[in-house]
Amino acid sequence: MKKILVTGGAGFIGSHLCERLLNEGNEVICVDNFFTGAKSNVVHLLDNPYFELIRHDITMPFYVEADEIYNLACPASPVHYQFNPIKTIKTSVMGAVNMLGLAKRIKAKILQASTSEVYGDPDVHPQTESYWGNVNPIGSRSCYDEGKRCAESLFINYHKQNNVKIKIVRIFNTYGPRMLPNDGRVISNFIVQALQNKPITIYGDGKQTRSFQYVDDLIEALIRMMNTDNKIIGPVNIGNPEEFNMLELADKIISLTDSKSKIEYQELPEDDPIQRKPDISLAKELLNNWEPKTNLTQGLVKTIDYFKKVL
Repeated sequence: MKKILVTGGAGFIGSHLCERLLNEGNEVICVDNFFTGAKSNVVHLLDNPYFELIRHDITMPFYVEADEIYNLACPASPVHYQFNPIKTIKTSVMGAVNMLGLAKRIKAKILQASTSEVYGDPDVHPQTESYWGNVNPIGSRSCYDEGKRCAESLFINYHKQNNVKIKIVRIFNTYGPRMLPNDGRVISNFIVQALQNKPITIYGDGKQTRSFQYVDDLIEALIRMMNTDNKIIGPVNIGNPEEFNMLELADKIISLTDSKSKIEYQELPEDDPIQRKPDISLAKELLNNWEPKTNLTQGLVKTIDYFKKVL
């Protein structure tokens, strides 16, 4: 049994990770400040004697004993990370400093949940880990993009200077049950609008593309990455390389929900990437042939069922 700390553990991805780690026989300490996380995501875990829930903001120091740390804390959708951009960048940067300091003191292995947003609006397609990105450092998305880029730098330097055992993954668009209805990301937006027969909002011409990864596939990759040899530090892209444009996604969700929604076009937000797709060759090589198992239709059906209950 390992003792594992998960920051942002009551969030969408964090709660799935906590659940899986408990099911594998570990002790889990879940830390969350509940800005985008919710107790309802982990309430079913509270009766487990090996699960502990702590309300804490990782921009402040935190002291606990653990064997491993998954650093997931940070709002990840534009609606939430732009609500308080200063707090967002503090969570990425000061949160990384605090968690790396903790890992150094207690000699724990630590995984950083970075993001495909470090590639910005990419000039290279699909994106490999060697691509440095095309990010506007003063744009409206920069609090998240640059915060995560800085966190990666901190992780690498704590590893080089202090021998901290680190792992870095770059997570591409992920969806599934426990997303917030007001999350602001495209899949939750479209599903909520379709279920309520409201117009489906498409920004720009709808030709921009994304690749969508079901949450269970991501959790499998995170755990495999944590369990790799200490020489493997990343960054490693974790995503689904199947690419869809926004119109295709809207049509699929309208069909699966049997919705009467019509499509409504609005202006494209600042710095919104035109295309985003991971090259996952490195993940396949390093993570025992890991690749996504859930296709978009299968994942959407499960996610729609979840939102039907929530709404």
